[in-house]
Amino acid sequence: MENTPSATIAARFEAQRQAFLKEPNPTWEARLSRLDRLLALTDANEAAVVAAIDADFSGRAAQETRLAEMFVVRAGIRHAKSHLRRWMRVKRAPTGLHFRPGYNRLMPQPLGVVGVVSPWNYPFQLALAPALAALAAGNRVMIKPSELTPAFSALLERLIAGAFDPDEVCVVTGDAETGKAFTALPFDHLIFTGSTAVGRAVAQAAAANLTPVTLELGGKSPAIFDPSCDVDVSVERLAFGKLLNAGQTCIAPDYLMVPKGQAEAVAGKFSTAVAKMYPSLVDNPDYTAIISQRHRARLVELVDEARAAGARVIEINPANERFESNETRKLAPTIVIDPPADTRLMREEIFGPVLPILEYDGMDEAIARVRAGDHPLALYWFGTDRGARERVLGETLSGGVTVNDCLWHIGQEDQPFGGVGASGMGAYHGEWGFNTFSKLKPVFYQSRLNGIVLFRPPYGQAFERILGLLKRVT
Repeated sequence: MENTPSATIAARFEAQRQAFLKEPNPTWEARLSRLDRLLALTDANEAAVVAAIDADFSGRAAQETRLAEMFVVRAGIRHAKSHLRRWMRVKRAPTGLHFRPGYNRLMPQPLGVVGVVSPWNYPFQLALAPALAALAAGNRVMIKPSELTPAFSALLERLIAGAFDPDEVCVVTGDAETGKAFTALPFDHLIFTGSTAVGRAVAQAAAANLTPVTLELGGKSPAIFDPSCDVDVSVERLAFGKLLNAGQTCIAPDYLMVPKGQAEAVAGKFSTAVAKMYPSLVDNPDYTAIISQRHRARLVELVDEARAAGARVIEINPANERFESNETRKLAPTIVIDPPADTRLMREEIFGPVLPILEYDGMDEAIARVRAGDHPLALYWFGTDRGARERVLGETLSGGVTVNDCLWHIGQEDQPFGGVGASGMGAYHGEWGFNTFSKLKPVFYQSRLNGIVLFRPPYGQAFERILGLLKRVT
């Protein structure tokens, strides 16, 4: 994968900007055509996308790519197509009595050129889900995929070039320096998915151009087992959510809290659930590898530090395989019981198949632990106690929540997806994505006959009487 020269990036941006100026409000038919081409691209190239991502990961479960990437993007495109006419309509808005017979309308308009910076962990979904929302809203789109997935990034560049004119959608490939040049462009909106640290740098670069940003970040997303939960069912659902993509998911449960005295029992059930899904690991195509040796080494360091600090570490290795010579970079699922709060494992987002288990003594303690850190991107609560559930929902703040399962709130096209605080800002998916990449322009239509003339100078008693009346009735 080659770096796209800075001059080329700037030229592509300018070409899109000029194309937008010529077509500032694309018709429904034009937007539908772009969505149709994106859907056709997705349908026709599933095998190639699966193969490219598998190569980049040195072992990525094909079913995970098809479910978490291809299926999600298809669903998003189809949802947008079926609702696009309604989203595009000028909407009625209430009008105050004192402004009638004038009336208000809300007019959605495209912003212009949207930049998409996508990560390596779900490279297809997190490049095209924002892109489809921006296209539905009538924008031009430039995509900068991750340099950590070179095979996929090169494939995406070819596929987009074959389906779209470069002034509609284009892909820019390259390393971190290319990313800096990309985020320095004066986009009309920029969406970034990735780490909080890089997200801060992206926001600073965008601020120089007053470019609005949507940041989809991450953080330490907790899972809570309430005393009322069915532990066997909950553990199986948690294991799937934690180990999908080997834990390399921004909304993966980062750590688990269980009632006091239950950590060992839950760890045993979790191990059993993992062995049921993955009877072997090294050569099992269902179990995904870590994206790079550097990321794998970091995960090992996190576990080793926690072990040295007194935590109990349980490696789940059902077939007793050796991982030292594993060229696919796989890492055995690992449980860490009661790691100290000051270890890196409990301070950093894990982003891998490592699950800390902590015990809590009462719901007050569980809620306090969640609130002590940054607002997480996701929170998972398991149980049947409605009162406890509503306390957790009401007293914690997170980007989104799934109750009695993991991950599935991200797939709801009729709900927004996004973070809060350190886990991100802004939201997309469904109509929220359309609105994010639109300017919802308020328009007030004044009538020929109106009472506004009474507010003009010269001021006098009539003005005071009218203003006094309005103060009482508005």
